[in-house]
Amino acid sequence: MSGQTSSREPEYLGARTRPERIRIAAIMPIYNGRLWVEQALRSILAQSVPPDEIILIDDGSTDDSMDLVRELASGINRTDIRILTQVNAGQSAARNLGISLCTSEWIALIDQDDIWYPNHLEVLINSIRSHSGLRLGWVYSDFDDIDIDGRLVNRDFIGHTKVDNPKRDLMKVLAQGFIIQPSATLIRREAILDVGGFDERLSGYEDDDLFLRIFRADYDNTFIPQPTSQWRIHASSAGGTQRSETSLRIYSQKLIEAFPNDKWRGHYYRSDVIAPRFISVWLHMYIRASRFKDRAKMRMYAREARALVRYLRPRARVTMAAALFLLRQPLFIRIWAGSDSGQSLGWTALGSWGRRMTGL
Repeated sequence: MSGQTSSREPEYLGARTRPERIRIAAIMPIYNGRLWVEQALRSILAQSVPPDEIILIDDGSTDDSMDLVRELASGINRTDIRILTQVNAGQSAARNLGISLCTSEWIALIDQDDIWYPNHLEVLINSIRSHSGLRLGWVYSDFDDIDIDGRLVNRDFIGHTKVDNPKRDLMKVLAQGFIIQPSATLIRREAILDVGGFDERLSGYEDDDLFLRIFRADYDNTFIPQPTSQWRIHASSAGGTQRSETSLRIYSQKLIEAFPNDKWRGHYYRSDVIAPRFISVWLHMYIRASRFKDRAKMRMYAREARALVRYLRPRARVTMAAALFLLRQPLFIRIWAGSDSGQSLGWTALGSWGRRMTGL
């Protein structure tokens, strides 16, 4: 019939054009993820707008998580699922491997213990399409916080913080961190490659480090104040491991070296922003260790915080050095670790100091 169009090929009239095709690679590193990986993979497959590639990287797992993944993949009618294997080298190296081998323009990262809502990719793609102006490096959304069993803890996680979004100001980024979950992002592959990919020394803060380098390379970013994924936070993902402690040490030093105080601008990156921020992080870890009466960790975290004191301004340096001297004393550690009231008081005092210094 005249004027009839195919149901497969919609007709675009006048100035309308077919929306640009956005190719996406979903990339998920896997390491001993038997408990959660099935949920993560099924959330990829349930997308209203499916990814064009699915790349799963076995980062040297020693459990049967990859047997489960292969069993699931064998029952899926898709030819674009790739399973790669590497000797355990950490999440950053696994992501870099997947990014290097994919052909899509945009990267959708997902951690093995996180979950995408069915509209996750669709919402982020729409944001990419509506963006205009500077070249877009990444788009990210809010996310919901769930516990180890997948039960909701906090809806709109970013919305409850005082962090600025989208990212526009270097001083605020350095003070606040990015508070971006990789599982809640779409990142332009070109931007990742342009800045050298993930720093493979890092297993913790590797996402902040990547987004900071993309930001500094003059790529734009957009924020969607709507949760499109779930972030599972639990003991094994919340820091405190030797690898995450090493990453914290490396990243803080990396920032201190990269951003000296700029007296001409009046931007005291090192003394007013970076050192206070990471002293606060180490002290929060000190408090967490005290809950488990781990005195060795408490001493180590106090020592790490003390190593950053020399970068503070003179007045803050004196005050903080005195406080950290107490935190390293065996008697003080025994009293703190053995007293719930001492931990509560200490948490309040140190948390208040951290918020004043970082603006959070």
